[in-house]
Amino acid sequence: MLYTAQQVRDNIRNKDGKRVFYLGKGDSLTSEARDYLQRERIEILPGEKARPEEYRVLGGGYFHEKPEDMTHLNGDFLVKKTHPRILFRGAVDTLEAELLLAQAETGLIEPLQDALTLARALIAADVLEKEMAETRLGGMDAAELRKRSHFPQEYYGIPHFMPDASDGIKVLRLNRCRCAARQAELYAVAAFADREGNCTRPDVIRAINRLSSYLYLLMIEEKAKSR
Repeated sequence: MLYTAQQVRDNIRNKDGKRVFYLGKGDSLTSEARDYLQRERIEILPGEKARPEEYRVLGGGYFHEKPEDMTHLNGDFLVKKTHPRILFRGAVDTLEAELLLAQAETGLIEPLQDALTLARALIAADVLEKEMAETRLGGMDAAELRKRSHFPQEYYGIPHFMPDASDGIKVLRLNRCRCAARQAELYAVAAFADREGNCTRPDVIRAINRLSSYLYLLMIEEKAKSR
């Protein structure tokens, strides 16, 4: 397989607190991908080393073989597949699938690419335990997204609305994406909370909120076009 820079970014892993990339035998990197790894000082490791000799379990203990009902939390640590952070990752996977399907069915490739990039960054932020970077969606920062989503009449000439079958496939597909984002947010709130219920990853929750607002604005834009 020839890895592009984007595919490399999607497959960065965390090993002993450091970012690494596992390159399988027979696989190769584009020059852009290799430059990215060198620039970010991410070590390239042989693919066969991706499988540890033993799997550690949170709270102590280890397995020599990975149980089918467990998966990697980060590095070599295993958790049950019902762990809140694994459920969150599954919800983001579903969100990505909805965004890709929406791109294919609506033709809104560029507007939804920002949303897809952010969704993929959510997974990376969790797996690598790194802070979510500030980002713009459709060229809009957080303040602009908030204003437009709160006052659509002022910016798009239509009020808040409830989707209807007559709105067409673009609006309905975007609404599916918005709902998937909201579902991912619920899983994120459960996944990133300490024993007292305080949020431990406000950056993740904030990013999903912005994504949901952006998808709602795309719905409003498409609704306005049909008027």
